[in-house]
Amino acid sequence: MATRAPLDDLDRLSAEFQRDGACVVRGLLDDVEVTRLRAGIEENMAAPSERALEGGGAGSGRFFEDFRNWTRIADYEEVIRGSRLGEVAARLMGSREVRLHHDHLLVKEPGTTIRTPWHQDQPYYNLDGFDTVSFWIPLDPVPRESTLEFVAGSHASRTWYMPRSFFDDRALVFDEGTFEEVPDVEADRGAHPILGWPLEPGDAVAFNMLTLHAAAGSQRRRRAFSVRLVGDDVRIAVRPNPTSPTFPELDGVLGHGDRLEHPLFPRLWPSEAEPAD
Repeated sequence: MATRAPLDDLDRLSAEFQRDGACVVRGLLDDVEVTRLRAGIEENMAAPSERALEGGGAGSGRFFEDFRNWTRIADYEEVIRGSRLGEVAARLMGSREVRLHHDHLLVKEPGTTIRTPWHQDQPYYNLDGFDTVSFWIPLDPVPRESTLEFVAGSHASRTWYMPRSFFDDRALVFDEGTFEEVPDVEADRGAHPILGWPLEPGDAVAFNMLTLHAAAGSQRRRRAFSVRLVGDDVRIAVRPNPTSPTFPELDGVLGHGDRLEHPLFPRLWPSEAEPAD
């Protein structure tokens, strides 16, 4: 059984992450952790949360996603707390502290033609700040043509684009017209520095939540588990409309500009067993 790949080149990865807004971390999880996530995904899909969403049908395949399940699925919590996710996130962001924001399951069943459109993640969330990293971790081999793609450097200007539903294109979180629309990257791919990597189970793509990204459909089953993490400068943001995912538990508890010091956002680095700086 494979062991965790050595992470002896984190300085290079951090430089790529800061420059491009995305990098690939090979072998971030070991086989035991991958097996745990696969078991958790089966449990999750058998009993989705009230936040689960599903699309497809009529020959387009099936796309399933669900959010915020780590508190009820032990395998998710074990990997999130026990793996190197927090430590690597801290090195990539240059943050002293790392907290979990939420977990996100994404499954494309074989033959799914539904494309995940170009978008940023952060405008969908209840977060302000720049020290962010998402890990997109495949649990199945992902060929280059089905992988997550990124516009290198698109995070650097800190521009926010209008968040829209992937299913019906309606405005989400913010009122219509609040931000510019996402550039039409597909119309002229050659004009953009697009990054993407073939991936094996346990590899992870790490990206800033303001980096533009998208993914094609998949001819094979593609299970991916994402972990959204935040660093030193991130604060809670109150939005005019519901975020994705929602956090109703925070109403009257955390307000705009508050730090994410709440059991919903456990500290992963340093671990909660260790004192913070």
